[in-house]
Amino acid sequence: MFSNNNQAENTVVDAPLATRRKLLTSLIAGGGALVLAACGGGGDGATPDSVADRWRRRKHSSADSTAAASDAAPASSASATTTASAPAAASSTTSAAADNTAGTVSASSFGVKADGKTNDRAALQAAIDGTVGQILLISGQVRIDTTGLTLRSNSHIRFASGASIKLLAHNADIYQMIRIVDVSNVTVENAYLDGSKELNSASGGEHGMGFTIMGATNVTLTSPTTINTWGDGIYINDSQTKKGTPTYNLRVDNHKADGCRRQGVSIISGDTITFNSPTWQNINGTAPACGLDFEPNDNSAVFKNITINSPTTANCKGGGINVWFGSLAGPQPKTVSIAITNHVDTTSQGGSFAVQGLFLDGYTVNGQISSSNPKWKYPLIVEQWDNGGPSINVTNPTIVKS
Repeated sequence: MFSNNNQAENTVVDAPLATRRKLLTSLIAGGGALVLAACGGGGDGATPDSVADRWRRRKHSSADSTAAASDAAPASSASATTTASAPAAASSTTSAAADNTAGTVSASSFGVKADGKTNDRAALQAAIDGTVGQILLISGQVRIDTTGLTLRSNSHIRFASGASIKLLAHNADIYQMIRIVDVSNVTVENAYLDGSKELNSASGGEHGMGFTIMGATNVTLTSPTTINTWGDGIYINDSQTKKGTPTYNLRVDNHKADGCRRQGVSIISGDTITFNSPTWQNINGTAPACGLDFEPNDNSAVFKNITINSPTTANCKGGGINVWFGSLAGPQPKTVSIAITNHVDTTSQGGSFAVQGLFLDGYTVNGQISSSNPKWKYPLIVEQWDNGGPSINVTNPTIVKS
């Protein structure tokens, strides 16, 4: 079931799951709320999120079907904050595109001051609402509160060179800086989102997101940067209001996540998701702390036509790329297709690529998870994986000796 077309030294490792959990838990302090706000800021409606439950074995009770409370222990202090508070200089090509104002509407015309201190959240939301079908140009150093921003169908947002959105000082373990939820035909160019974890006085939690994308269709993110978020740089899941509606046809080019506490990216469910040339680095603070984590909440999740091209993961405490399917098997049969090419990870303490936790219990989960031409510090790790599940294929790996 597991294949590897290189030397014996690069073959699959089938390590005891309990041992690895103990190792990773010792590397990453547990903690965090068990809710993720689906829309609106703070506690504006929530949906259960099982990411990292496997590390903590938490007991929880649900007040209703869309909200849950956690008894997790407080998280340890976050890793050193990425110090950049403004985007680095763009390349000449990217800069030229970002500075092209033809056919755009400036956010400043809606009263967005972008002076690095004013709370521009309400003005910027008005600008988003007032420019549907046009290109909204964001310039300067925008500051917002944790209520966050909601994009609409046919929103097109462009960040000028040097522009950023950064959270003001806050005390919140749940937020979404930009929500793309149950909408279609959305484009965001050159976004730079700073979650300001150094300004967050919360003591635990894990659900402060840069982008939250749920139940959206035809979304393109070009060169987004997400730094210092309390949770994930990008969080991808199904609609929480339209049952059985996954995020569909999402393309993300040149994503950079740096200094996020939980994940560079979490894919909870999605259909036709493509990442091209992402860099996910310095992820640390709360488990799982991976560059990319595939982790369903339940049997309704979809992992179809997921393509990750040329990802680089670096210095991720919990590992570079992780697949954990402990909650996927159930009455609804599943076919999984995840293809990763040219993955590079030579510095992540938790491993380079791990596939874990599938127990079929008489249910059907098939398909394939593949990684071709990876360059890794550690060989593939497979733990407690049902042989009747999706095949795991690694071809032409290079294991870097250190």
